[in-house]
Amino acid sequence: MLNRNVRPTTIDGVKRLAIEIRKKSGIQHSAALDRAAQAANCSNYRNARRVLPARAVMYARPYVLLTIYWRDEKKPQNIGRETLNISLSKPILHICDKLALKYARGFGDFRMVADDHFVCDTLAHTQVRARERLCTAERSLRFMEYTGLRPCRNHRKNYPDGSSKDSLPNNDHATRWIDPIIGQFILVDEPYKGVPDDLERTQWAIRHKWLISKTSWAGMYNPYKCDLYIATEDSSNYDLDALTKKINNMPPPLLEKNWSGESVLSWDMFVSPMADTPQDIRRARSQATVIPKASTTSLPCSYKPGSRTRRPVGALGIEGHIHAGRIIKAILWSGMLPDGVHIRLSSLRSTLEGWMSFEIKPGELEGSEFFDVYYHQPQETDPYNGRAKSRDGIVALLFELKGQLQATYQDCAPLRQQIRRIEMSATLINKMKTIDN
Repeated sequence: MLNRNVRPTTIDGVKRLAIEIRKKSGIQHSAALDRAAQAANCSNYRNARRVLPARAVMYARPYVLLTIYWRDEKKPQNIGRETLNISLSKPILHICDKLALKYARGFGDFRMVADDHFVCDTLAHTQVRARERLCTAERSLRFMEYTGLRPCRNHRKNYPDGSSKDSLPNNDHATRWIDPIIGQFILVDEPYKGVPDDLERTQWAIRHKWLISKTSWAGMYNPYKCDLYIATEDSSNYDLDALTKKINNMPPPLLEKNWSGESVLSWDMFVSPMADTPQDIRRARSQATVIPKASTTSLPCSYKPGSRTRRPVGALGIEGHIHAGRIIKAILWSGMLPDGVHIRLSSLRSTLEGWMSFEIKPGELEGSEFFDVYYHQPQETDPYNGRAKSRDGIVALLFELKGQLQATYQDCAPLRQQIRRIEMSATLINKMKTIDN
């Protein structure tokens, strides 16, 4: 089915949409061009040829487009889209690769849908908040562009010798960065103005052989309300003064009150100029605006737009959930388990409890009875406790639980995720030499 929310912004986009219209509608190509031009807010294709090339001038230099959709939480009928065009000195993937971008402040929920376009897959709860999030992402991108730094995923780098006991005093809103050329770690700290004790920080730096520098740039997290400090180990003779100078020379950070992006009071899908293929156009749709639908194997846990949590078709029933809960509780209370098993089984029981809440009828398992199914200590007389006292017994219980779930629920991604948790738990248990109780 033709997506009526596509809004081309260039002649190339109009031509691509016209091809889709002609294939789906069976009309002449000239008529399809006119219809595609109308989707671009032009009267016809001739009008589009006069108007759209002028709009494309802004894309003569490297740029990236960031898009967020929003719904006002107090007035749900108010919806919209905010798109920010950011001019760059070089293509965005030359500034930072896609994987590392996920760890930059403001970019966590963004997905690259074309060479020039990132879309956020979560809804902002107001128009102002959408703009704030885009401005935050822009400030992070500018920081990388001017400094050459990249996000660092190693949390232990925050601390001297990797110990959180020795963290920078009064640090707040800190982010981790690395110089990709020489591998130097840089800590960026953005505490609120007037909070840090400068003497305490200086003593900390001397004690741990670190360097700290306060910059004059207004920052990424909360400009003009926080100060931006940079810190790094002194052992490598890194030129922190040069980095400080780069940051001080950055332009003033973009703020929501100075919004200069595109605002549309609808969820019409924005398609960027570099969306070259039908796949690019499909990818441009934010998952936050998709209304979940039931399938033959799984059901949405919520039908709100953007909800992606699903559960399998099928129902264990109250007795089935009680049985599953007894197995999980017996294993979790069995003694010394690997952390990986405890984490996986804790996630498993939380998920199964959620499925149970959808499956039971009103009035069933109210109050503490509901929580007793998967939580609280197992009954001392439960025979599963005895079976969980050995490695082989725990593995057998895990595969009994696996069989129960597979026999009850339809095969689908939500079920397979739980099965993987069970199988990995069994693998980790088998790797243990003994379990002492």
